[in-house]
Amino acid sequence: MRFILLTGMLTLLCVTHASAQNAPSTTTVPELETVVVTGAQPGPGMWKVSKGERVLWVLGTLAPLPKHISWQSHDVESRIAESQEVILAPEVRISAKVGFFGMLGVLPSLIGLRKNPNGAALKDVVPADLYARWTALKARYIGHSNKVETWRPIFAALALYDAAIEKSDLIDSMLVQNKVKSAAKRARVKTTVPRVELALDDPKATIKDFKSASLDDLDCFRKTLDRIDKDLGTMTGRANAWATGDLEGLRQLPYTDQMTACRSAVSEASIASKHGMNDIEARVEQAWLGAAITALDNNEMTFAILPISHLLGAEGYLSKLHARGYVIEEPGSSQAMAIGPN
Repeated sequence: MRFILLTGMLTLLCVTHASAQNAPSTTTVPELETVVVTGAQPGPGMWKVSKGERVLWVLGTLAPLPKHISWQSHDVESRIAESQEVILAPEVRISAKVGFFGMLGVLPSLIGLRKNPNGAALKDVVPADLYARWTALKARYIGHSNKVETWRPIFAALALYDAAIEKSDLIDSMLVQNKVKSAAKRARVKTTVPRVELALDDPKATIKDFKSASLDDLDCFRKTLDRIDKDLGTMTGRANAWATGDLEGLRQLPYTDQMTACRSAVSEASIASKHGMNDIEARVEQAWLGAAITALDNNEMTFAILPISHLLGAEGYLSKLHARGYVIEEPGSSQAMAIGPN
């Protein structure tokens, strides 16, 4: 029986975190109004990838999004109905073939997985200045609960991030993915999920190793505090830009990518290499590019969704397709774009 070991570990390992990716900026940014858009919104346009007459339409996704929008997805649904295949966002799946009773035997070992080794408290494993910042932000967004005070910095940071966006009228939702899947089902179009499988021979031993291992997760902790402390306004701005289809707004708003540091804390740890969990981002990229190239070879039209973090910039997935000779057009443009390095 295949089963997902822990949602938290998948959150750290999966590279489908949907965020607009721009290089962090040192330029002073005007204070943004943190009013979140509501009501019916068009969402962004679609990128066009082509090879001769074969076309792949790509919709960039983003998280968090405004909590109270109604995404008008008519154009997307029309493209899906005309397609022969829909490629969903890539994912990482951690699984093990242990059987039903084997699964029951593993479940107790999951208890306490988020806690610091040897019963250490959060204040014991992070520098005093960071802990002071944590205490102030925790009081604002989480409250007086002390449950997270025993967690590893990486898990405490993610809990704080979730609480902060919830209180900012934003939401990390599967809005786009769910609508795309429903549209594909109605149109009877096959769906493909580019996937990296991490099969564990001994999940109980892996969990034991993780519990006792140290993680270099202070960078993740610090950058998450920075993002919550300084970036909630621009986070709201990016969410509004996605909802209203403002691609230039997404490009211009600075972005602090704390999730790269958080994923690296797990994927670069010694236990990751031991259990085949290293090089995850590169493997996911290859899985998506492989699915896209196969679709362009076999289908007249394909539709795909992908986090905007993988679309914008010279290191994005589309630039990798551009380097292989595919023609890329931005939303709303009929001109082929040179998105590779200048």
